[in-house]
Amino acid sequence: MKVTSVEKKEKSTVELTIQVEADKFEAALQKAYLKNRTRLNVPGFRKGKAPRKIIEGMYGSGVFYEDAINELYPAAYDEAVKEQGLDDVGYPKMEIVEVSKEGFTFKALVSVRPEAKLGEYLGLSAPKDEPKVTDKDIDEELRPYIDRATRLVSVKRKAKKGDTAVIDFEGFDNGTPFEGGKGENYELKLGEGMFVPGFEDQVIGMKAGEEKDIDITFPEDYHPDLAGRPVVFHVKVNEVKEAQAPEVDDEFAKDVSEFETLAEFRKSLGDKLLERLSAQAQANFENAVMEQLIEGMECEVPDGMVDVQVDRLMDDYAMRLQSQGIRMDEYYSMMGMNADIMRASARPSALKQVQTELALTAVAKAENLEVSDEEYEAEIARLAEQYKMPAEQVKSIIPEEGLKKDLVLKKANELVVSKAKATKPKKAAKKTEEGEAKPKRTRAKKTEEPKEEETKAE
Repeated sequence: MKVTSVEKKEKSTVELTIQVEADKFEAALQKAYLKNRTRLNVPGFRKGKAPRKIIEGMYGSGVFYEDAINELYPAAYDEAVKEQGLDDVGYPKMEIVEVSKEGFTFKALVSVRPEAKLGEYLGLSAPKDEPKVTDKDIDEELRPYIDRATRLVSVKRKAKKGDTAVIDFEGFDNGTPFEGGKGENYELKLGEGMFVPGFEDQVIGMKAGEEKDIDITFPEDYHPDLAGRPVVFHVKVNEVKEAQAPEVDDEFAKDVSEFETLAEFRKSLGDKLLERLSAQAQANFENAVMEQLIEGMECEVPDGMVDVQVDRLMDDYAMRLQSQGIRMDEYYSMMGMNADIMRASARPSALKQVQTELALTAVAKAENLEVSDEEYEAEIARLAEQYKMPAEQVKSIIPEEGLKKDLVLKKANELVVSKAKATKPKKAAKKTEEGEAKPKRTRAKKTEEPKEEETKAE
């Protein structure tokens, strides 16, 4: 292998022209011949016994070129990249330039790790919410517990919206029952729109034991056999049930939680909600700080590096789907999409992850951040505890270099965030009745606006 030219291209790529010598190419051609000769028919020779020259004369001198090139170029590419000291971070683009008995020459466009030039990275600022929990918020947290404790109770009155009507029904098209139009003791919650439009409205007002015919016209986008057709449903109401919520008091709190009083239960719900909101506010703040870090960075990210990250995201998502018993092709079918559409949708996220990694790597380099052996061992112990496996097994699964790199990036992230300042979020402008933001009145004399109050991020 010989590198005949090296040319820097745009977006952190380098084009290598690589020549593979005749002797290596000849050896690969012979190997390709031995592999494929049994699949080629040559008159006058038993299958697999025809000499290579005869086959080349019959099928063309390049009959084995493709297999030989595919055999050689990966190793030639790796050797060339290593020789040139390139940090290959993506999939190369290959182009065959010349091929003959004397060997072959190809070009490879290599994605190399770009050098990120940082802007300001310490003392950044970003808005951060200061969550507050109101009684109304706690009421919403309490709602699922109330819903689970709510019971349906039979009532002797006409059905109204929100009730559940237990019905028998059968649909007729011009007097003939149609498939799928019959049900018995079906529990229909009135007002949820689960049936054909207009059906539930006509059940409202009926009471147990009452029967009647309901005229319905199916929507145009319904099943082709019934789309747009007028039909009649014969309906009988067997029972009307109303939802009866429990009394929300101390006894209720004892039944649905470990607390003795409703006040204690509500306080616990409020504390947990505040914890969630605070965690989300911190995450949003950190994301905003990272956005600023990236915006202030000068760096040309090669497409190949993003392609690799897209593949990682796709593989990760496929594994999560598989854990739920869903294959990727099944997911595509359910969502009406394909791999190309999904990859395109994942690309912005992949780009942001690559940019973040490059920026934090530059921060770690600028601050001389390192990971000690003690910190590495502590992380191994944490992972061993998390996954319930011996520490040595964790070490055999996770490469030391990769784990230390992740820990350094984590340190860089923590440093940038800890030095960032949290500002109060700007209040949204009030809107007029027409929906436009109402302009503020200003005096003729320009006055200096107050600076936003800043607090140090925790």
